[in-house]
Amino acid sequence: METLSAKIDTRLYRTEITSASGNIVIADEPQEVGGKNLGFSPSELLASALASCTLITLRMYINRKQWNVSEIDIKVDFEKDSEQNISLFTRKIELTGEIDESQRQKLHLIAEKCPIHKTLTNTIKIQTTII
Repeated sequence: METLSAKIDTRLYRTEITSASGNIVIADEPQEVGGKNLGFSPSELLASALASCTLITLRMYINRKQWNVSEIDIKVDFEKDSEQNISLFTRKIELTGEIDESQRQKLHLIAEKCPIHKTLTNTIKIQTTII
């Protein structure tokens, strides 16, 4: 289980998110919606979870296979269609190195097995308690 805590500044949207291990990330809203743009928006945090998990999963696999991939670059776009109630993540992965087409296809399959990808593509339940 991953546990995080988040605290918001009084009258502002700036939020400090702290992990159980002590790491800190700042979230905020863009200025056009009343924030100060002091950190990632919640949507950017969600997209960054997919990007970073994909990168780490691919790098672990590439290292284990000892393939010659010097760089992995991922861009993730996140769009929410409120009318159709659909969230769309578009993930583009650029690989730099000496890999053939079969290795590329295998890495495509591995990208879809990253834990965040699996979480986002399966049923999600959220339990909330107000104390």
